[in-house]
Amino acid sequence: MVLRVGIDVGGTHTDAVILDDENNILEAVKTKTTQDVTSGILDALVKVLEVSGVDPAEIRAAMFGTTHCTNAIVERRELARTALIRVGRPGAEAIEPLVEWPEDLRQAIGDIKHLVHGGHEYTGEEIIHLREDEVRRVANELAEKGIESVAVCSIFSPVNADHEERVAKIVGEELGPDIPITLSHEIGSIGLLERENSAVLNAAVVKVAGKAIEAFERAMQDAGITDAALYLSQNDGTLMSAAYARKYPILTVASGPTNSIRGAAFLTGMKDGIVVDIGGTTTLVGVLVKGFPRESSLSVEIGNIRTNFRMPDLIATGCGGGTVVSSRDGAVVLGPQSVGYELSEKGLAWGGDTLTTTDIALSAGYAQIDDPQCDVGNLSELDDSFVREVVEKIIESLEEVIDKIKTDPRSMPLVLVGGGGLLIPEERYGTLNGVSRVTRPRSYQYANAIGAAIAQVSGEIDRIYSLETTGRGEVIEDAKRTAVERAIAAGANPDTVEVVDLEEIALPYLPGNAVRIRVKAAGDLVL
Repeated sequence: MVLRVGIDVGGTHTDAVILDDENNILEAVKTKTTQDVTSGILDALVKVLEVSGVDPAEIRAAMFGTTHCTNAIVERRELARTALIRVGRPGAEAIEPLVEWPEDLRQAIGDIKHLVHGGHEYTGEEIIHLREDEVRRVANELAEKGIESVAVCSIFSPVNADHEERVAKIVGEELGPDIPITLSHEIGSIGLLERENSAVLNAAVVKVAGKAIEAFERAMQDAGITDAALYLSQNDGTLMSAAYARKYPILTVASGPTNSIRGAAFLTGMKDGIVVDIGGTTTLVGVLVKGFPRESSLSVEIGNIRTNFRMPDLIATGCGGGTVVSSRDGAVVLGPQSVGYELSEKGLAWGGDTLTTTDIALSAGYAQIDDPQCDVGNLSELDDSFVREVVEKIIESLEEVIDKIKTDPRSMPLVLVGGGGLLIPEERYGTLNGVSRVTRPRSYQYANAIGAAIAQVSGEIDRIYSLETTGRGEVIEDAKRTAVERAIAAGANPDTVEVVDLEEIALPYLPGNAVRIRVKAAGDLVL
């Protein structure tokens, strides 16, 4: 039997689940997230193996959802000293590279940037020849500055990547084969500044991602899992190998929410609808489209930086199971503070001195927690009318984000997952505005880890084609073929790969009857 383990690290809990080759859930556990994250992962691995009785040698794949890169960007720590080379002089000199970046983040990565001659038109034709002598001179300067990582961004590189690839070759020759080099066409899509930002962020977190992957590998070894391939969840709800993640770590930054959305789809069989993931600190709301998270059509900000690589369309609200409840001027206030993973120490029901949303759900009588340390008697002094008011506030905050995430006025089905899913009373499932029905599936509290374990492998293409010399059908077939080939190259079983999304956008502001084609293909992982 081929077994795999899925692990998702949240702000409050780290979840682990073991699935067999027919996607049956053998066991699932929840442990506290630790401050160093890695020891919490080891705790979860050891516990799920112990409870399930599974021999670690039977595990053939381990899938991780991680927040390491997100935390590094937000907290401005452990970022690599990064240089940016923009290929686009003279036309791209008008806007300075990294101009919108917060000063502290620019300083954290070294704020080193260079412009060189080169770039292409949207048709793939050169605007101006690449000045290789100029690139080599820049590379020599970087060697003297102790650069740890390099990002390269050229005008319209998603259409023609030749200049980026030639720059990378020269930089590798001058700085050595071990220097990580991020090429923007491999990360982002059309849009120079956002793609450039995406490439630089990726280059900046390569170092921290490498350390995280090494820590995952050590945790697997310490848990006795010695014969399993390591995969990481990425933003679109699919998987990438550890080697791929070392090169493109920025694609993991929203893996937690997408794991929950994919897990919700698996647990319910639902292909289209709303997914609400209530964690310990926040509630995240996303949308399922054909079984995958709906991708954002807008530039997504990471650490206040605009990017344009694939990201799920999500809305977050600061209401989770550990959210602090207070009263101000007679009105109920939820958060923004949260006790997070310290709920079982600080929550009133556990003998602490902090009133949380979980305490409210317990006091109202519609939630039960199987923990001998949790005593509802500690909540006896809470005023019933205040408790009811807080429950209404929780529901109101949920309805607000549901309304924001919807693009259709019709009611939609909703799946409720996450450890904090007990905050919503079942008696209110039928009254939520904009919702046709609510499902809280079995194992709902482990949806994120399950989503990591069942995730598929994908390939994607996003490029501009000219229809002047090539027919529409031909370019669409070319894009489909490329997406399928990329999915297979990423590790998907060729027999299972299918196109799951195709988008065609006319570009009337460009000459040559231009059209932008985006195609995504996905298939089951070969184990």
